[in-house]
Formats: sequence, structure tokens, C-alpha cells
Amino acid sequence: MTLGELLQLLLFDYTLRTVALGTAALGAVAGALGCFAVLRRQSLVGDAIAHAALPGIGLAFLLTGMRATPILVLGAAISGWIGTLFVLGIVRSSRIREDAALGIVLSVFFGLGLVILTFVQRRPTAAQAGLETFLFGQAATLLAGDVVLIVGVGAAALLLLALFWKEFKLLSFDPEFGASVGLPITRVDILLTSLLVVAIVIGLQAVGVVLMSALVVAPAAAARQWTDSLGIMVLLAAFLGALAGVGGAVISSLGGGIPTGPTIVLGASVLVGISLLFAPRRGMLAGLLRERSTRRRLAADAVLADLYALAAQHGETTEYGHPVAVLRAMQGRGGGVERALARLEARGLAREVGAGQWSVTEAGIERARNVFLPGGDE
Repeated sequence: MTLGELLQLLLFDYTLRTVALGTAALGAVAGALGCFAVLRRQSLVGDAIAHAALPGIGLAFLLTGMRATPILVLGAAISGWIGTLFVLGIVRSSRIREDAALGIVLSVFFGLGLVILTFVQRRPTAAQAGLETFLFGQAATLLAGDVVLIVGVGAAALLLLALFWKEFKLLSFDPEFGASVGLPITRVDILLTSLLVVAIVIGLQAVGVVLMSALVVAPAAAARQWTDSLGIMVLLAAFLGALAGVGGAVISSLGGGIPTGPTIVLGASVLVGISLLFAPRRGMLAGLLRERSTRRRLAADAVLADLYALAAQHGETTEYGHPVAVLRAMQGRGGGVERALARLEARGLAREVGAGQWSVTEAGIERARNVFLPGGDE
């Protein structure tokens, strides 16, 4: 399929357009807010919130008898928020660490949610409930009203993120300083976590309880590899989240029965993998290239030190050449000496004065003094 055909499909296929808009908005909101969870090393918070939201979905249906998305999302939000408060309360009132508290709340709330869903399915209205779709998501069932809800609630969450940008930034990087200047750290923490709750619960219908945390963490983790600026990271994470949402929707539509939610998460994971490999500063490939360059530079400097030591025996003159065999013996290795000499020659630090005879240059002597002698510049 060509790019033009793909764009035409996105524009004129109502179902795909609706799903793509909803998942793109969801990915953008989750990616932007997920940056703060990643930076605060609270990636598991998203998983705990998603699982803690499950009982709220079941209870909202039991209390109202309605499967309207706004009602179920409200129930999920309340339940997820209560679960988050439980985590904060456990950490602050006991010696249990945050990761353990998250694991406890995640397990208890998820177990309670499964019990409630089982009870719902045994009721006469079980066929109309369909609440089990919230476990793994069913993005193909998104309607225009659901998209409006996702966009509206997500936009409100991002607006609050912009309004409290400085407070959230301070909370993420230096909460102790924030507390010292009078910032209500606890309330700011609750507000930020509440926004994360919102980002998660609006995506449960599309991605599901089990996978929603990945959509929060993956775009942020990918964006982190490309920049050290929080603002750019948030914008990039929002873009990558939206890209994963649209890509997952398109692949699911063209794949014939491939579930959209898992496809979105896999797409986000691919973006993480690409970022981990190819990001210019933090990527693994860039790291390997820097390590290789450092090894080469150190090897060349070692040969330069030997050339300088030999030249020093003749009053630091550059006239005498020294056989490669002597340099090999001093280095204790073979072919690496020739490569190091070639690099030194390219940098103007050494020169070949005869067949297999090498001497340090004036520039090489100057560099050797700066690098290897006490009181040098480097």
C-alpha cells in the first residue's frame, strides 16, 4: 500500500479514522504524562493504577446498570485514584518500600476487580455487560463519543500539566528544594498522580488494564534516549505515543483480525528499541562507536608516549627514526601499532622518516608534554 492510499484510508474510512484519532489522542496524553513517571522512577505506578481501576469499572456497572463509557471511566478513575492513595499511605506510614506497596495494591485491587467481573458475568445482564473487554482492550469498538471523551479529558489533563509545569518539574528533579521554598509537595504529588490516573483510565477501553501501563512508559522511555530537555522529552513522547496509536490502528485494520491494543503496545515497544539502538547520545550504537573511538585514541596516545620516550633519549629531536619492531616490543602487541601510527600521522603527531622508521613531530612532542608530563594541560 502506498502512502497516498494509506492517507486516503485514514481520511475516508470512518471506523479506522475514529479508532486512529482516539488512539492517537490517547497515546499523546499517556506519553506526555508518562515522562514524569519515568523520570521519577515510578514506572510501576502506571501498572498499579491500571489494575486498581478494574474494580471501579465493575462497581460502576453494578451501581448504575449502565455500560456508558463516561460512567465506567469515572468508576475506573475513582478506583485508580483510591489505589494510588493507598500506595502513598502505605509508603508514608510504614517501612514498606514503594515498589512493594505498588505490588501489594496492584495485586489486591486486580484480584478484587476479577471477583467483581465474575459476579457481573453471572448476572442476567452479563451478555450486555461485556466488561471483560477492559482487561485487554478493544479499540475497534471506539465510537465518536468515546473519541470526544478521550480528547476532551486528555486536553484538560495536558492543560493542567502546562499550568503546573514548574511545580511538576521541581517535584520530579528536586522535591527537597521545592519543600524548602514552600511548595506543597504532597499536594503537587497527588495532583500529578491524579493526572496520570486520568491518562490511564481513558485508555482502558482501547488498550486494556493489562497493557495500558506500557503505553504510559514506552513513549516516555523512547523519548528520554533522544534528549536531556524535559520540554522536548514531553513533546517527543506525546508524538511517539500518537504515532504508536495511529500505527497500531492501521496495522490492525490491514491485518485482518489483529487486536488493536496489543498492536499499539508492540508499536510503542519497537519505537523504544529503535531509540535504544540509534539515539545519537544515549543509544547503544552511539555508545559502541564512542567506546571504539576512545580505544583507538588511547592506543594512539600510548604509541605517541613511546615515540616521545625514544625521542627524549636523543634530546627530544625529531630527526631520528625508530623501527616499528621496537614500538611493537614496547607495546607488547602486533598490528595495532601500525594502525596507531597511521592515526598519529593523520593528526600530524608522527611521521615516517624511512622504511619502517617512525619519528615524533614537533606537534607530537608538544602534545606528549601536555598529556604525559606532570603539570601538563590535559
